Parts: sequence; structure tokens; C-alpha cells
Amino acid sequence: MCGIAGILSSSRQPDPSRRDAVVAMRDRMAHRGPDGEGLLERPGCVLGHRRLAVVDLSAEASQPMVSSDGRFAIVYNGELYNDAELRAELTRMGVQFRTQSDTETVLAAFGVFGEHAFDKLRGMFALCAVDLERRVAWLARDPLGIKPLYLAEVTRDGAPELVFASEMAAILQHPLIEPTPDPLGVVSYLTTSRTSFAERTLIEGVKLLEPGAVLRVRFAPGELRITRRSLWDAFTARVSADVGAAIEESVRRHLRSDVPLCTLLSGGLDSSIIATIAKETLAGKELLSFAAGAKGASAPGQDDFAFARHVAEKIGTVHTEAVVTQELFESRWQEIISKTLLPLSTPNEVAINEVARTLRARGCIVTLSGEGADELFGGYDLALLGAVQFHDGSHPLQARHQSLTPGEFEMLANAWLTPESYGEAFTPAFLEGVGHAETLRADFAREFAKCEEAASMLGHHDPLQPHLIFQRRNNLASLLLRLDSAAMLEGVEGRTPFADVVVAGLAERLPMHRKFVARSDGQRRVQDTKVVLREAFASKLSTNVLEREKASFPLPFQNWIGTARRSALESERLRTIYNPEIIEAVCAGPSRLWHLAWPMLNLALWFEALEAHTRARRSSSATTRTAEP
Repeated sequence: MCGIAGILSSSRQPDPSRRDAVVAMRDRMAHRGPDGEGLLERPGCVLGHRRLAVVDLSAEASQPMVSSDGRFAIVYNGELYNDAELRAELTRMGVQFRTQSDTETVLAAFGVFGEHAFDKLRGMFALCAVDLERRVAWLARDPLGIKPLYLAEVTRDGAPELVFASEMAAILQHPLIEPTPDPLGVVSYLTTSRTSFAERTLIEGVKLLEPGAVLRVRFAPGELRITRRSLWDAFTARVSADVGAAIEESVRRHLRSDVPLCTLLSGGLDSSIIATIAKETLAGKELLSFAAGAKGASAPGQDDFAFARHVAEKIGTVHTEAVVTQELFESRWQEIISKTLLPLSTPNEVAINEVARTLRARGCIVTLSGEGADELFGGYDLALLGAVQFHDGSHPLQARHQSLTPGEFEMLANAWLTPESYGEAFTPAFLEGVGHAETLRADFAREFAKCEEAASMLGHHDPLQPHLIFQRRNNLASLLLRLDSAAMLEGVEGRTPFADVVVAGLAERLPMHRKFVARSDGQRRVQDTKVVLREAFASKLSTNVLEREKASFPLPFQNWIGTARRSALESERLRTIYNPEIIEAVCAGPSRLWHLAWPMLNLALWFEALEAHTRARRSSSATTRTAEP
């Protein structure tokens, strides 16, 4: 697990400033790779890498890695879970390996299979593989989007360049990429609380490569040509027959590590399944588990800490609690934004960051986490019941919006701030610039159409299937981004056995009633969600876990934001977006208006962080110019 950065340029001339830019981007991600750093410079190509050593800790496994014949190079952020099988196949084809690193396996796969290597990979990854001889590169993310990859196109001395990095804060170190907020990205965030949607981010000119996307980049002198394809076909083709067996196999594969490994454990269904399988697989070896949250934050009878302790005692893990206090929440919230240069999507990011810091202090570097189960197996009952109402015409939104499309429904049903409130919330100038969510509506419609097409390809006719696929493509992608960001700030690799291509391929082929049951009386029952998971693991888990209401690192942030700094809301930038009356209302009652206060305060703190970043970059640039002879 690592941080990657690089530049692919069509320039005919070498330029030391490209190397300097990649070094700056790379080193902004030192937390992602505290175990080493690397740089490779070739005509038109500079690759940078920060290493978190997890598999094969030797120096020979460092990156950027170059093939033995010198033709191919790679920077790779991820883990390969079919490493043994793929390595055996390549060995039979005559490949000789010098390390045990999965990076070398992926590199060798490109040497043998070229771009078709992507169809062989089972794992999480964001990577750039380069054919140095042909001056062709491939940039890609895994089909579920577990690892991020930010992109931007710039022009230096008339030559187009493609810049990439694992983090927004890293790519903003590039001197030609200005940290200018994108109004459409901002309104998307204020509506959805997501820092990206599809490929749009909060910064003008910076994109987040879509999950499963592969870019082929030709960077010959005078030419920068980019084409793309999707790994969707490879993703949906990987199917196993039995859900329980597939998940157990996935957990076992995710346990490969040459450094200490642990598991997150909230005491809910998903984390309990993973922890139970992991403990059984380790066969008597010690397994550490960690829970995070705030004392007294859970509903009566639903305390995360109590449930986690119960499961830990039952399966025999060494258990630790990471307690988030209001003071810690407030300081860490601002710290995360300052380091990532992105606002938070959910308050849970603070809890994830704190538990990552805690487990790292206990010596663990890799942790298992339960992201993916809800989006793949139908865990969000309220969202799915809402979709049921939409399709039978009884949803309240349909009374206010005629001819509501499924994509528009997904946007409105989950909005923190709906477009019908834009006129009251936003200044006329800002509203004129972003419109009344026309672009966002089009984005949602386009995304939902992809989900309908995917459901059709899989032979599904249940109208809920596209909605569940939409959750996987968007909600899960956001949660995985949250996990990566919050954990990697502490140098911790988060692994997600549910968010695995084999498990996901199986889940998406299951009929809807094996995942979620919509009762004709509209009543909610916990047992109607993630049906196949509850059945598959009924013999391994206690009844109180199987029947527990969904909860995840709960924090009483609605009450905690009441002490937010008034000075943050006095930002001039914020007042170009929000009407003064809305800002004053939030100042007067942030806890009561938490759905407005949370994104507003995040935006204010983000603006502060961007301004501090800009000042630091200018100061660094001025120092460099002064030092030049």
C-alpha cells in the first residue's frame, strides 16, 4: 500500500521542473509511505512512489519498479489477492521472479499480456504501468474503486501533460494546478455530501478516475492521446456458486501480510463475519480487533462498544476501544481537512482516523474492514424501501415532482440540500453560475442509466436491482474513498473482503429476494436486509448480532457541531455561496440545523485549508526563486 504520483508529457525536451513537481507531489504523501521513496525519470515520463511495505519488505520490492529487460515500469498502490495463481501462470510461461512482491507480479503480467493484464487482476489497485519503449502508459483503478487516483491535464511550454496522484493534496502540489474550487463540484458536495461524483471533484480541472476505468495514454513527442475502456466485463464475469464460501475465501486471501494485521470490529453483522472468519483462519494465532466511537452515542441497546466486546470475547480476539471525545472530534476534523485538502463527507471519518491511529500505535499496519456488504447485499433498508415506493408511485417526492426519473429520485431522496432549497440557501450570483442542479441531474441520470444497463446485462428484471447497483457504484465508492483517506493518513492499509470482485460479481448476479425483502405492508425488519449473509453465517454468529439494527461508529456530531467556530463561518468565500440569512441561522442553531451546518462548516474549513495551502506554495516558490543563482 502506497502513494503514487507522476507526469506523462508530450514534450520533446527534458525539463527538471517536471521532476521537481513529482518529488513535491510524492513527498506530500509521506504518510501513505513512511517506509521508502522512489523516483524514475525517462523521456516524457516521471514516476514517483512512497512505500508502505506490507508484502516482501526487502529493498528489491521498492518502486518505481522496472522489468528486468528495462522495457516496462510501474508505480502501484494496492494489493493483489490472486498473486499466487497469477505468479504460477507467469512462471509456467517462462517468467523468472526476483522478489515475492505482488508489484513484480503485476509488472510481469504487463510484460506478458500487455493491457489484457487488467483482466487477470483480483485485488485493489490504482496504478500507472508504462511501456517505456513505445511511450505508452496505462492508468487504472480497480473495478470497485477501493484505491483513488486523481488526474489533471496541464500544458507546459505548449506541450500537453497528464498529471496523476493518489491524493488531492498531492496533485495540488503541482505548480500548474491551481486550487480553484469548481462551483459545480461545490454544489454537488453541498447536495450529496460527497467530495466527488462520477469523475467531478471540488477542484477545477482535477478529476477522480472512475472505478474500473483504464486510460491508455500515448505520450509521444508532440502527442498526448488518451483513450479509455472499462473493466466492467471482467468484474461481472467472476462468479462463485456459494456466498458463504466466496466470502470466507475472500477473507483468507485478504489476510496475506508480512506485517502485523488486525480487524475493525463494531459488533455489527459485517465486521463480525470478517472477524470470525479471520480468527478461525489464523487457527490459534493472536488477532487484535478495534472498535471506535463515542461513549453513549448509540441508541439504547445498540451500543457499538458493548456489541464489539461481546463478539471479541466470543471469538477470542484481543480487543481495544478507540474513544472519540468532542474535543478530539473538533481538532481532528480540522486536521484531516488541512492534510487532505478536502472537506469530510461524513463525521465517521474522524472515528476511522482515530481507530487507525490507535491500531498503528499498537503495531498494526493492515486492518480488515466491512465496507461493501450493505451496497452489495441490500443492507440499506430505508433507501431500498424508498425505491419500492418510487416504483409503485407512492413516494412523497412524486407529489412534488412530476415525471421524476429514477436518477433524479436517487439525487433527491438522499440529498442533504435539495435543489428546491437552492433559491433560499444560495446567493443569486452563485445560483446563476451553477443553475438549478441541471448538471447534477444530468450526472445522476447518466449514472443511473449505467446501472440499468448493468442490471439488464445480468438478466435482472426486478426494478430494485439498478438502485442497488447505483449504491455500489456511488455510495460504496464514497465509503471506500473515506476509508482510504482516513486510514492512510496514519500509514494504515485498509482491506475490504466484501468489496472484492469475486464476491461482488456473485452478489450482483443474485436475485433481489436473496438480498432484500420488501414486505407488502411496508414494515421494516432487520432480517429482511442482507438475507443471504444472515443465512450463510447463522451458525457462526450469535442471535443478537444477526438481529442487530445497523450501526457504524456512531458519533453525536449533531450536538458537537454546536460549538463550531463562528470565525469559520465568517469566511468571505462562504458568503459568496450562501445567503447571509442562512449563515446566521446556522450560527444561531447549528445543532438544530445540522443538515445545513455540517456541509457548511466543512466548506468553511476547506476554504481555510486551501488558502493556507496557497500561501505555503507561494512562500515556497518565492524561497526557491531567491535561492536560484
